[in-house]
Amino acid sequence: MSREVRVAVFRPDDERIDEAVDLLDALGANPVPDPMLAVEPTGALPAAGSADAEADYVVLTSKTGVELAADAGWSPGDATLVAIGPATAGAAREAGWTVELTPETYSSDGLVDLLSDRVDGALVEVARSDHGSPVLTDGLREAGAEVHETVLYRLVRPESAGESAELAAAGELEAAAFTSSLTVEHFLDAAAERGVREAAVAGLNDAVVGTIGHPTRETAENHGIEVDVVPDDATFEALATAVVECAAPAHRGR
Repeated sequence: MSREVRVAVFRPDDERIDEAVDLLDALGANPVPDPMLAVEPTGALPAAGSADAEADYVVLTSKTGVELAADAGWSPGDATLVAIGPATAGAAREAGWTVELTPETYSSDGLVDLLSDRVDGALVEVARSDHGSPVLTDGLREAGAEVHETVLYRLVRPESAGESAELAAAGELEAAAFTSSLTVEHFLDAAAERGVREAAVAGLNDAVVGTIGHPTRETAENHGIEVDVVPDDATFEALATAVVECAAPAHRGR
C-alpha cells in the first residue's frame, strides 16, 4: 500500500545513500535519493594518539571520520575510545580498535552526559567534521576537560542536489527524512537556487517530515518546516521506518 509513498532521502552520495534506498524500498516506499552532503577530507589527523599528544579519551562522531583516520594509518593508542553510536563503533572495530564507551543517546548531548563525570582534568580529543555541534566541546570543557578538536573532513553540498526540492514544490513528495541540520540547510539552499524555496517548504508541510534528533528538528522548525516524526532511536533505520509508517496512512487517505 505504501509503494506510492515517495520519500526523499539526503544521505551522502556513497554506500549510505545506496543503503538508504535499499531500506526504503524494503519498507515498501518509493525512494527519492537526493544526496545533500559530500565529504571533502582535510588531510588532518587527530593530534592525540601520537607520542607527543597522548589523550585520555578520543571521541569519534561518525563512520566517515573513523574510515578517514584508519585509512591514513592513525590509531587511538592507549586512549579510551568513545563512539557516538553503533555505526561509528562498528567502523572503529573493523579498523581493529577497541571501543570502550558509547552513549545511550547517539548525540552530542548523549556524549556529554556519558563523559561529564569522567573527564575532569583529562585531555579529550574530538575528531569530526567541520559542522560538529559546539554542544559537545562546550559541554566537555564545562565538565573540566581539556579539549582538542580535529576537523577530519568538510561537508559540502553537491552541485547536483535539489531534485527533491523541486518535487516538494510541485507537491510530489509524500515524505522527507532529514538526518542532520546540515541536510535541512542544504535542502533549503538548493531550493532557493532553483527559485522554489517557499513552495518547497509548503510542499514539505503538506507531507510527512522526519528528523534524526531534536537539534535537526529545531533547525527545520526554525525555517518554517513542520516536523512530524522524531524517532527515539537516532538511526536512519528508525527514522525511515517511522516516516514510512506515518506517511502511508496519510497517503492512502487522500
